[in-house]
Amino acid sequence: MLVPVAFERLDQVEAWLAEKGYDPETDRFTADVSQETLTVTTLGQVDEGGRVNLELAMGLEDRIGGHMVTGHVDGKARLLSRYEDARAERFEFEAPHDLARYVARKGSVCLDGVSLTVNEVDGDRFSVCLIPHTMEITTLGQLQPGDEVNLEVDLIARYLERLTAPEFQDDDPTDSE
Repeated sequence: MLVPVAFERLDQVEAWLAEKGYDPETDRFTADVSQETLTVTTLGQVDEGGRVNLELAMGLEDRIGGHMVTGHVDGKARLLSRYEDARAERFEFEAPHDLARYVARKGSVCLDGVSLTVNEVDGDRFSVCLIPHTMEITTLGQLQPGDEVNLEVDLIARYLERLTAPEFQDDDPTDSE
């Protein structure tokens, strides 16, 4: 399936998309997406010419200057509310129950490709604060309660859960028998 979307030169990852053809005159490109991407993300809801947040992948030689994110969307979160919070806005989201376990206070999440620090967590709900600059240069400033966003949970939490799973507790990778 080809999904043409407007190419926004923003600083965050929306999804891993293989660029097929970029037209600098219209600042647009077309990308192939898998059924997995359409199922797990909100990309299938984007109209032709709609805005998405995109960033080139980090090279292995690049400095890590923030949260560790991969661009692999785990599911969708729903915006419950947004309100002023000093010079920022606080956004409260609800994560799918099976992903909420990976969201921790002062940890990180990636929402529609924008890496953010989690301010509060309460069950399946969590909140983040967005400064005016982030709301201006990303699609997050346009969100209204009820809207869905792509959610990438903490990378380390996912691996930690896998490594500590009971079915792997007897495995010793240093045992050379």
